[in-house]
Amino acid sequence: MTFFSDPNSHYSHRVRIVLCEKGVTVDVIHVDPNNLPQEIADINPYNSLPTLVDRDLALYESKVMMEYLDERFPHPPLLPVYPVARGESRQYIYRIERDWCALVDQILAGGAAKTVDKARKELKDTLLAISPLFSEKPYFMSDEFTLVDCCLASILWRLPLMGIEIPNTKQTKPLLAYMERLFERPSFKESLSEQEREMASAQVAV
Repeated sequence: MTFFSDPNSHYSHRVRIVLCEKGVTVDVIHVDPNNLPQEIADINPYNSLPTLVDRDLALYESKVMMEYLDERFPHPPLLPVYPVARGESRQYIYRIERDWCALVDQILAGGAAKTVDKARKELKDTLLAISPLFSEKPYFMSDEFTLVDCCLASILWRLPLMGIEIPNTKQTKPLLAYMERLFERPSFKESLSEQEREMASAQVAV
């Protein structure tokens, strides 16, 4: 199995977290997105990152990769067993993509300062608003670590890079504790690229 990864991208990072959670033997190849090898163009019609290759199968959408890996390597399971709970998890991931990833991409892409500042404020305000949710269960709406947490972890790790600081208040303690649980997982530490280790070195020592 080969995983072509952008060492800076949260979409690549979420898949690497899954790979590490599963303990999959995989050849991770970090690629410059501005200088993609011909091999990727040959197997991926979008010539994009991340790209996962498993024998004759090539996958080029991160959510599809995550679910494929969870089914291909069932232990530990990263989606609930029951259909209703699985549906809820998929819906959470969909909302993260629509509501948060779009803002993250906008902030990290740069551009007009006013637009970036607006996106940064919206993302921070959203995180502060949902912070109390994390007091109910150790992981996002779950007693177990799931694919939803993989998506959130890759975003939350990039908060310092995006210029977002979560204040330590009574309201935010559940969110900060959740972040600490995520970042302390051995699989999360193992998943980090060299660039990602540098992103949050000021906030968390890994």
